[in-house]
Amino acid sequence: MAIQIQVFTFNAFEQNTYVVSDGTDTVIIDPGCYSKQEEQQLLTFIEHSNLDVKAILYTHAHIDHILGAEFCSSQFNAPSFLHPLDQPTWESVKAYAHLYGFENFKHAEIPNMALEHGSEIKFGNLCFKVFHTPGHAPGHVVFYHQSGFVINGDVLFQGSFGRVDLPGGDLMTLKKSIYEIMFQFPSQTIVYCGHGPSTTIGQELKTNYILQF
Repeated sequence: MAIQIQVFTFNAFEQNTYVVSDGTDTVIIDPGCYSKQEEQQLLTFIEHSNLDVKAILYTHAHIDHILGAEFCSSQFNAPSFLHPLDQPTWESVKAYAHLYGFENFKHAEIPNMALEHGSEIKFGNLCFKVFHTPGHAPGHVVFYHQSGFVINGDVLFQGSFGRVDLPGGDLMTLKKSIYEIMFQFPSQTIVYCGHGPSTTIGQELKTNYILQF
């Protein structure tokens, strides 16, 4: 069965949460749902589609990508995956969430499953290859699917790239991740971004701002 990808845009940062499924076996990537309405929107879609959530995956642990972590962990009782280098990023969120207006942020335990560069992770019929892509966050990863798409969090955006002015960010490191990993995928690869619309590797090779410096 063809892979189905549903995107939800959640919270004040307009973050993209992805539900990737083969029709039954399902993973949630970067749950950013914060309000009760957003939580219900995600839950209703999964229940009405009769999806079986096998895992919750995180590209990285900035606040906008983990606002729904506690909700999803308790609701779906599925293992959570994060790169170990982003554990401090995860732990820091509870200290600053209120500064961004997220007074009701619910801290979740650090994901108990570690992501490793070059590894393959399988959930039922779903299989992703994990690539460590630091620069925006120390433990940032992307999830590549052989059918021709990558869930890339905040590495690449359409015509832009992830910010590097947050703790652990570094422009040269991010450029290395983009050139040595992202730009090595086939040009037709669809890039699903943490914010904004999707793009392709080919389009970004032609137009992305990071190529100008």
